[in-house]
Order: sequence, then structure tokens, then C-alpha cells
Amino acid sequence: MSPFRQVLDLLLPPRCISCEKIVPDPKTLCLDCWDRAAFITKPFCSCCGLPFEIDVPDGALCLDCARVRPPFKKARSVFPYDDFSKKLILSFKHGDRTDLAPALAGWMVRSGADLIKQCDVITPVPLHWRRLAKRQFNQAGLLAQEVAKLTNLTFDPAILKRIRHTPPQGHLSRMARQKNLKGAFRVTKPVQGHSILLIDDVMTTGATLLNCTNLLLKSGAKDVFIITLARATHA
Repeated sequence: MSPFRQVLDLLLPPRCISCEKIVPDPKTLCLDCWDRAAFITKPFCSCCGLPFEIDVPDGALCLDCARVRPPFKKARSVFPYDDFSKKLILSFKHGDRTDLAPALAGWMVRSGADLIKQCDVITPVPLHWRRLAKRQFNQAGLLAQEVAKLTNLTFDPAILKRIRHTPPQGHLSRMARQKNLKGAFRVTKPVQGHSILLIDDVMTTGATLLNCTNLLLKSGAKDVFIITLARATHA
């Protein structure tokens, strides 16, 4: 460790990105938070990444994906959307903790390593300009930018544009979300032949990501892969 780093750590010691306890290294969790963090690991659906509660063979599909295969090639998430990941994501989105983006993106790269090597362009799910003006940043855009830095993928934040403001969807059913998102997005750049990595913070019902995926494929994208920070693990 350099003398400068030693002095800096004395003055501003690194802190856990979740609870802010002092930790040995920056951009990490303390031991207590590591114990609370439920990272998604195998076994999970080979398509959408939904974790299974029992051991299943590699390549197994969840019931939803077996019934109707999603338009995206594969999706992966770092965490189930539980109390721990919810607190972390809300701090990032609404608590001005944009400094968390590099650490969160590092976990996304590890969770989606098998997807990333099949992609050549990375883009985020966009915010409508009204919400962007209020929040001052697009959380998915920050994550996508950091993932691009770690992977050397081409980062293009403007492939998709949100052209219609939609009400918050947290309380809506899957069908209501799909209706709410109709006509909300537009592809604004050529995507023919590209394998696109689509980034968002949370996959709940998947309606937003499915809407964006379908638009990209209709515009000529070869494949669409998805990585999110967290995902719902229930219907």
C-alpha cells in the first residue's frame, strides 16, 4: 500500500457500501453485510436467471420460460430483490449514492460474465426526461457505463429513448405494466446485427425489459441479453 493511500485511509477510512461501517478495502461490504447479502448463484433458470430452490441440471428452464420463451437471449441478476438489495438500490437511486455504481457494476459483470462475452454494445433502459430532470441521473445509465468500463464493450446510452412519461409501476400487475408501457419507448439509432446488452437496476415483472427487447429485435438487433442488479423471485 502506498504512503498516500495509508494517509488517506487514516483520514477517510473506507466504509461498507451498505451500512457504512469501516472496512479494510473500499467499494466492498463489511462481514455482517456479506452474511446478509443473498447473491444469486446456480441453480437458476438458464434463460431468465430465476433462482431455483432445489437442485436442477444445468440448462433447466423455469416454468414461465418453458411455457413461453422470452424474446431476450438470456438474463442474469446479482441479487434477489429482498430487504438487503432494496436498501442498497434505494440508497443508490434516491440517496445520492452514485459512488456505489462501480462496486455494483463489478458484481453485475461477475454475475453476467457468460452473457457479456456474447455482446458488442451496452445500453441502459432510459428514463423519461421529466424523471431524469428530477433525479439528475439515470441509475441504469450509470451502471451500464461502469459495466462498459470493466468489459471494454461499446457504451451507447442513446439507443433507446423513453418518449412517453409513465406513472410509477410498483403497484401495477404484470398485465397493467404492459399496458402502461405501450408506446413508451423508441429505438433511435441503428442496431442491425448487434448483440446488445441491456442494463437496468431491477427486474420485477420484466415488462419494461421485454418491451425494450422487442423494440430492439424489431429494429434488427441480432440478440438482446439482460443484466440487472436485482430481480423479483416470485410471481
